[in-house]
Amino acid sequence: MIDLTQMRREYTHATLDETSVDPDPLKQFEKWFGEAVASEVPEPNAMLLATSGVDRVPSIRAVLLKLFDARGFVFFTNYNSDKARDIAENPNVALEFLWLDLERQIKIVGHAEKISAAESLKYFLSRSHSSRIGAWVSDQSSVITSRKALAMQFEKIKAKFADGEVPLPDFWGGYRVVPEKIEFWQGRESRLHDRILYTRSDGGWTISRLAP
Repeated sequence: MIDLTQMRREYTHATLDETSVDPDPLKQFEKWFGEAVASEVPEPNAMLLATSGVDRVPSIRAVLLKLFDARGFVFFTNYNSDKARDIAENPNVALEFLWLDLERQIKIVGHAEKISAAESLKYFLSRSHSSRIGAWVSDQSSVITSRKALAMQFEKIKAKFADGEVPLPDFWGGYRVVPEKIEFWQGRESRLHDRILYTRSDGGWTISRLAP
């Protein structure tokens, strides 16, 4: 049996100080995200999304960040999925980026809201033809009989739109997570990690250091 108590490493890659971070957490995120891309971190835009509905049962899954700006962080999904049902019942969500190669995490807490159909369409048209068909095929989170049935449905939809563009499904689109708190975590030696927290207040942001 593997002894998990001996699985440890010291984090020595970098430091993080509240006096040197950008006053705007979105700009600080952009800086770190750019460094993750430049460092060739695998899937740097992969993030964990945590939700819970009225039943208060938490659920978590990995999604891909596709847009971010001063307004927040955008991902796309089927509006009939489990995550979408949770958000409809309780818009409070959390995101987590984990970049182990850089010994960094970013945690975002806020609320999710649907983006406009025009914004969803713009992104949808940037996807590959097969990915657009895939959005039509997958009744996300529902039980299916087999992989073969999924493949047959794909071919059916592919034939349906063979002579033209694949339109945006009315059940598919984006959510924007509007942040209320953003925490930047930098691993340090002896588990004395740097944790810098931004909290939204009166139209601006308050910066605090948290104990590791």
